[in-house]
Amino acid sequence: MTYDVHAHGVPEAVVTLIESEGPELGVVFDGDRRIVIADRVRTIPLRRDLVDMSARIEAMDRAGIDVQIISSWVNLTAHALDVERGVTWAGRVNDALAAEAARHADRLLAFGIAPLQAPEAAANELRRCVGDLGMVGVEIATTIDGRELIAFDLEPFWKTAAELRCIVMIHPMDPLPGVELGSYGLDNSVGRPTETTITTAKLVLSGVLDRHPDVRICLVHGGGFLPYQIGRIQHAWETRPDLVGKDTAVPPKEALGRLYFDTVLHDPAPLRYLIDLVGADHVVVGTDYPFEAGDLNPLATLDGVAGLTSDQRALITSGNVARLLGEMAPAFPGR
Repeated sequence: MTYDVHAHGVPEAVVTLIESEGPELGVVFDGDRRIVIADRVRTIPLRRDLVDMSARIEAMDRAGIDVQIISSWVNLTAHALDVERGVTWAGRVNDALAAEAARHADRLLAFGIAPLQAPEAAANELRRCVGDLGMVGVEIATTIDGRELIAFDLEPFWKTAAELRCIVMIHPMDPLPGVELGSYGLDNSVGRPTETTITTAKLVLSGVLDRHPDVRICLVHGGGFLPYQIGRIQHAWETRPDLVGKDTAVPPKEALGRLYFDTVLHDPAPLRYLIDLVGADHVVVGTDYPFEAGDLNPLATLDGVAGLTSDQRALITSGNVARLLGEMAPAFPGR
């Protein structure tokens, strides 16, 4: 059994929702099939392979993926919406994602989205996602309408996530505003991992893991640059406790060991380092399907990791996800 924890999808029902009720919800298509949110946030044109579930299953078969946890295209977290429309939108998208997973129950699970612009409502929607819709957690973006996560009082959300012990996948969004990244495609190769690094470092240093040790956070793209600069952050925490350590008693290296990381690094060498650093029990397979920046043949990458044991491989491909699902409260029946 192989799980893919990082794969994006837009159910046909969401496309229909935008076409039929979009103006009321604040989410519409323009003439190029770009999705426009709150009249000011505009995506790239919607790709058909995000919507086509038959093509998805075929791609899973080619890659040796048995079960994929689909998550929304991160742009569709739609945090630019006002609170009322944001809460409604999240609920409708989650209904569609859960129904899509149920239609392919032997192959798909689902992450929901949470209206983080309204933290109490986000906590309630997370509870509904897991308790009523059978989802395994949520995907959240690194920013909320351009503002950092720690700029919001997300305690109700983190408290609920910890109580449920569900997976919270953090995905980068709108990397490094104000920095020109498009000319060499650095928005994907450098900007997005940087976003993940900054956001996660601030979550750790602000004490989220002190207050909510049962939160299960999974970072995409191998954790950005965080695992590879953790020594520098640890050094800063030790030498400037008045600044770096003022909100957390958890050493950054220890905090790193509480997180989970996908395999989307495109190179067996850094993946070997990541496994050695955090342990095979905290690494999970990801593809970033269907995007070109993803690793659509992750098992080949994993097989290239020097010295990987069969036990380590089994943990990364299946054991860790099965364990996380089994530890959810209420317990989710892992596959």
